[in-house]
Amino acid sequence: MRNLWTKAGVLGSVSVAFGSMLWSQKKTEPDQVTSGCTSASTNPDSPYDLKLVQVLFRHGARTPLKSIPDVMEVHWVPTLLEPPAHTKINYVVTDLQGGPQPPAPVEESYRTNILTGGTFPGQLTAVGMQQLYELGKRLRRRYIEENPFLRPTFSPTEVYVRSTNILRTIESAKCLVAGLFQQNQKDTVPILTTEAESEILYPNYHGCKLLRILGGHRWAESSTLPDIAADLQRIQNALGIGAHQRVDFILIRDDMVARETHGLPCPPVLDTWRNMVEQRAVDMICHIYEPSKRENLQLCVGPLLHTMMLNIEEKLQGTSSEPNRKLFLYSAHDTTLMPCLMALGIFDMRWPPYAADITLELHEHRKTKEAFVKVSYIGQDQLIPGCSGVYCPLQEFKQALSAYSLTSELYQSLCNSTEGVTEP
Repeated sequence: MRNLWTKAGVLGSVSVAFGSMLWSQKKTEPDQVTSGCTSASTNPDSPYDLKLVQVLFRHGARTPLKSIPDVMEVHWVPTLLEPPAHTKINYVVTDLQGGPQPPAPVEESYRTNILTGGTFPGQLTAVGMQQLYELGKRLRRRYIEENPFLRPTFSPTEVYVRSTNILRTIESAKCLVAGLFQQNQKDTVPILTTEAESEILYPNYHGCKLLRILGGHRWAESSTLPDIAADLQRIQNALGIGAHQRVDFILIRDDMVARETHGLPCPPVLDTWRNMVEQRAVDMICHIYEPSKRENLQLCVGPLLHTMMLNIEEKLQGTSSEPNRKLFLYSAHDTTLMPCLMALGIFDMRWPPYAADITLELHEHRKTKEAFVKVSYIGQDQLIPGCSGVYCPLQEFKQALSAYSLTSELYQSLCNSTEGVTEP
C-alpha cells in the first residue's frame, strides 16, 4: 500500500484528487456581478442580515509536485519554506472527533522524493503562506472591520476549521486564521482532518471504487485526445523532453506556475507556449471530470456540497450542535474548487490560482425572514444558473445543487455500484 501512495505524490497537480487511481496505475466569462466591498448587513438600510459564512479555498503557492524532466532545473531551497512571523499561531491538528491526527499517507508519499535544492514536493512556501494570510485579511475586512459579524478574537465555538490531511493545506488554514484574527486567540485553533479513505474535500479515488474506475478511464484518455496529444508532442520536442518521459500538460503547468510564482527561471521556450499549456491543462481536467455527466460531479463533490447545505439548514433550523457557529473554513485543493465551480455552473475555464476561494453567505431577509444564499469566487459575486438574482432564494439554490449534492449513504451506494464497469 505504501508504494501505491508513493506513486501518487509526484504525478502532477491532480495527484491528490486522483490519488488512488494513480496509485493503482501509476476563456469564456461567466455571468458575474462585481462585488462591493461591504456585506449587505453592514448597511442598516439593507434588507438582509448575514447569518453564516462558508469559505472553501485552495492552499497557497508551493513547491512543484514533480519537475519537468530534461529541462533546466531550479533550486527549491529550504529557505523558501520559512514561515513569516505574522503567520504563526497556536494550533492543533485532530481528527473530526477531536482525537489524534490520522495517518497522512499522501504527505508521506511526498517525503520519498527530494527536489533539487533539498525540499520535498508539494510544500507550502513563504509566498504561499503570505497569500493565505492576505486572504484572511480580506475576510477580516469584510466580516470584522466593515461588518462586526465575527468577534475579533478567534473562538472555536464561532469558527470551524477543516483541512485535508496534507501539510500544505493545514499550514494554509493556519495562515488564513492568522490573517483573519491578526494572531488574536485565547484558545488553541483546532484544525480538523480525516483519514484519506473518507475524505470529502477532494474527489476521493481511493474511497470510491466507481470514481476510481471511471476516472481511470478518463485520465488515461486525456493525454491521448488527438488535439492534446499533438500539442503535447510539439511542446516535448520544443523543450527537448525525451520521448520516454511521462509528461502531460497538467504536470508542465504545475512546474511552470510554481517557478513563475516564486520568481525562479523557466525554460525560455515556455514563454511562447504558456497560453497553450494553460488551455490544454484545463482541457484535460474537463475531460477527466466530464461535467456534462451528472454522476461524475456527484462522485467528485456530492458529499461536500451536501455538507455545506446541511450547515445552512442547521443554522436556519437552530439544530446545530454549535449554535454560535458563524464561519466554516475548508482548506482544500484546485481539484476541489474546479468540480465545485462546475457543479455551481460558474467554472470560467481557468485553473484556480493559489489561494482562490469560493464563499457561500447565508442571509435572512429582515422583514420576510426568507433565506438567501450569495456565492462569490475570488471576491466576485456570482449569478448561479437557476437563481433569480445574486441573492439567490434558498429554494432556488437548493434546486440548483440538487443534481449534484449527495448524502453519505447515497454516495456510498453509488460508489459501490460497479457492476458491468471494468477497470482501466
